[in-house]
Amino acid sequence: QVQLVESGGGLVQPGGSLRLSCAASGSIFSIYAMGWYRQAPGKQRELVARITSGGSTNYVDSVKGRFTISRDNAKNTVYLQMNSLKPEDTAVYYCYAALGIFTITKGDYWGQGTQVTVSS
Repeated sequence: QVQLVESGGGLVQPGGSLRLSCAASGSIFSIYAMGWYRQAPGKQRELVARITSGGSTNYVDSVKGRFTISRDNAKNTVYLQMNSLKPEDTAVYYCYAALGIFTITKGDYWGQGTQVTVSS
């Protein structure tokens, strides 16, 4: 019932910035929270950031102060602004949507993923 399309990944040098976008369509008013996971080769998938329908945000400690998640309700889009990027931020980033508090971490719908590579 919800479709998520991601964009904005790419190659950037350390210290650079990228903005990821996740556009939602379908039953968008049923979404309780949206966020981003990332998965690097050989590492476990980790939750990077999320934002609820009420505007509450959460971030993994390693990105606090560098990443900002936000929503544009008119465009049904969630953004992840990533500043001061580090090589360890290199991963595939997956947008997700949760329909309720019980799936706020697991997610119910997922985007296709977008590659972020931070390298000199």
